[in-house]
Amino acid sequence: MDFIDEIRNFAKNVPSLSTKILTEEGTKNALIMPFIRILGYDPFNPNEVNPEYIADVGVKQGEKIDYAIMKDNKPVILIECKTVNTDLKKEHASQLFRYFTVTNTPARVGILTNGVIYQFYTDLDEPNKMDKKPFLEINLLEIKEPLIAELKKFTKQNLNLDNLETHATQLKYTREIIQRLNEEFANPSE
Repeated sequence: MDFIDEIRNFAKNVPSLSTKILTEEGTKNALIMPFIRILGYDPFNPNEVNPEYIADVGVKQGEKIDYAIMKDNKPVILIECKTVNTDLKKEHASQLFRYFTVTNTPARVGILTNGVIYQFYTDLDEPNKMDKKPFLEINLLEIKEPLIAELKKFTKQNLNLDNLETHATQLKYTREIIQRLNEEFANPSE
C-alpha cells in the first residue's frame, strides 16, 4: 500500500477512535504508535523508537519525552504527546521546547501531537533552540495531499538529516507566504 493510502486509511478511523480515548496513554496506543509505524519505525523496538526518553532539564531530573526516534543510537526526532482532545497551544509547546534544548543530542526535529494534529518544529531561528512556530502541521482530519508528500520525507526510508534545514526553511517560508496572502485576501490593505 502506498504511503498516502496508509495515511488516508488510518485517518478514516481517527474520528471513531478519538471518541473512545480518555487518557494520554490511550492516545499513544490508539493514535500515535500506529502513526509512528506508518512512518516506517517500529514503536516496539527501542533501537528505533525509545519511549520515555530521558531529557533532564537543569535541576529537574527524570524529565522524559514521550518518544525519541533513534538513528545510529542517537535521537533524531523527539515526540511529545498530549491527550487526543488537547488543544495544542504554546504552553504545551513549551514543554517540548525545554526538552529540545537540553537533550545534548543531534535531535533536529520536535513533534508536538495529540494524535490528530502533528506539529513539526526545528531550530531554524537559533541553533539548538526550538522555533516558536512549527514549520509543518498535519491534521489527520483535514488531509492535504501536498502536506502528506512533505510528511513522507520523515519516514524511516526517506529521512535525510542533511537536507532537513533546507526542507524546513522552504516549508516555513511557504507557510508564512500563504498565511500573508490569505490575510490580504480576507482584509486587503491599501
